[in-house]
Amino acid sequence: MSSDPWGRVDETGTVYVRTADGEKVVGSWQAGTPEEALAYFERKYEGLVVEIGLLERRVRTTDLSAKDAQTAIDHIRHQVDEHHAVGDLDALRTRLDKLVASVESRREERKVAKAKQTDEARKAKEDLVTEAEQLAQSDQWRSAGERLRALVDTWKGLPRLDRKSDDELWHRFSHARSAFSKRRKAHFAALDAQREDARKVKERLVAEAEALSKSTDWGTTAARYRELMADWKAAGRAQREAEDDLWNRFRGAQDVFFAARGEVFAERDAEQVENLKLKEELADEAEKLVPVTDLKAARAAFRSVNERWEAIGHVPRDSRPKVEGRMHAVERAIQEAEETEWRRTNPEARARAAGLTGQLQAAVDKLREQIDAARAAGNNAKADKLARELEGRQALLDQALKGLEEFGG
Repeated sequence: MSSDPWGRVDETGTVYVRTADGEKVVGSWQAGTPEEALAYFERKYEGLVVEIGLLERRVRTTDLSAKDAQTAIDHIRHQVDEHHAVGDLDALRTRLDKLVASVESRREERKVAKAKQTDEARKAKEDLVTEAEQLAQSDQWRSAGERLRALVDTWKGLPRLDRKSDDELWHRFSHARSAFSKRRKAHFAALDAQREDARKVKERLVAEAEALSKSTDWGTTAARYRELMADWKAAGRAQREAEDDLWNRFRGAQDVFFAARGEVFAERDAEQVENLKLKEELADEAEKLVPVTDLKAARAAFRSVNERWEAIGHVPRDSRPKVEGRMHAVERAIQEAEETEWRRTNPEARARAAGLTGQLQAAVDKLREQIDAARAAGNNAKADKLARELEGRQALLDQALKGLEEFGG
């Protein structure tokens, strides 16, 4: 018979292993010596030790699932319980029990971690849904659309929840995206319709602008172009390609008209500048008649100057008040000399007709003052209107004065 601390072989070749519950039969050995029998079953024990060690390391260092780990433990435990090895089997059972506790602890840790991950994923998805529902009401079509696409990518990277929760959140998320897409589509459809309406309006404006480009009715046409420009701005934008083409045609038609008008105005301005020089020379000639020393000669000379003045065309608008004011000043000086002469030579006749002529003279003087004031202010239209009224009053005054001269004769 042969034995060691954990087992023995009896004379019949039966192999035993010692456990806390007493000896257990390991098997029968007939192929060799008892020492060889013990060595064989000890190697089987060492194999179990190695197998348990490997499983302990896998549980500790890998993501081996609890189910797979328990299956492996049960397999080894079955071999230990069958007593087909010689060694400290109780120590192996103890290690297996510890391994079961470790697996269970890992299972609980993973369960807690998974619950935490699920809660985080639920919160993250709820946040994505909330943001998507807010973006669904946005009118910032480009940035909101880009953000929604980014939210989809973020969603795909999150863990799934339980089916019901995941489906409910996805339904809200998808509905928000669909609502945004529907609003954006409606917006751009309306925008396309508006741009098509703008294109039609601008085509009509371009047609009229091109028809006016050869006009020589400078003032009326320029005013109409300003109205067309206002209508253009009010029409809104057409599609980009149409907008650029229509604008180039519209602007080109205006350029043709205003270039032609500019050439005409340049010629007219040059002519008016020359007219101003001529009128300034006549004003110089007229001013030499003041002070009046020979009334009859001064009146004749001024009449000659005035006839030549009237034969000259327009002068630049901003120069008109000054040069015309010079002529009016000479005219007033001659009229004042006439009045002085009249008062000197016809005192009795003036006295007899003082009522009528005085009123007429006062009216004429007042009108002249008003005309001077209007021209000085640059209001030539008012001055011309007053001048026509002055002609009538002056005619009446001239008749009255003529009568007085006859009375004086």
